Amino acid sequence: MSIINPYDDTYFMKRALQEAEIAYDKGEIPIGAVIVVNNQIIARSHNLTETLNDVTAHAEMQAITAAANYLGGKYLMNCTLYVTIEPCQMCAGALFWSQISKIVYGARDEQRGCIALNTKLHPKTQLTGGVMADEASQLLKRFFIEKRNLN
Repeated sequence: MSIINPYDDTYFMKRALQEAEIAYDKGEIPIGAVIVVNNQIIARSHNLTETLNDVTAHAEMQAITAAANYLGGKYLMNCTLYVTIEPCQMCAGALFWSQISKIVYGARDEQRGCIALNTKLHPKTQLTGGVMADEASQLLKRFFIEKRNLN
C-alpha cells in the first residue's frame, strides 16, 4: 500500500494563493508566497509595496526575511519557495543569495520575470513553473481590471 502525501506542490501553491487574496483585499498587487521546509510552512507573505510604501516589499522578499528569521540564518537550503507569479529580477537575485533549494511559481511574468530577463538563479536552485497558473493569472487579471475601472 502506498501512502499519498497530501503536501504536494498544489497544496502549498493554494496556501500562496491565500496570501495573494490577502494582498488583493488590501489593494496590493495580488502575489503571495510561502516558504516550506520538511512539509512545514515556515514563512508566509504577500505583496506589501503600497502598505509599506516600499518598492522592495514584494511577497518573495518578505518571505525570505521571515524564513531566515525563523531558521536563524540567512541561507534557505532545503527550503522551497511557492510563489503565485514567477519572481522578478530583484526577487530572483535575493533568492540567489539565499541559496534556496527550489522555487515553484504559478504563472509566468512574460515581461518582468526572471526567465524573460535571463536572471541567474543559484546553480543548485531548481525552478518549476505552471503550478495553478490559471488561478494565479486570473487573480492578477481581475485585480488590474478592477483597478482600471476605478480610474
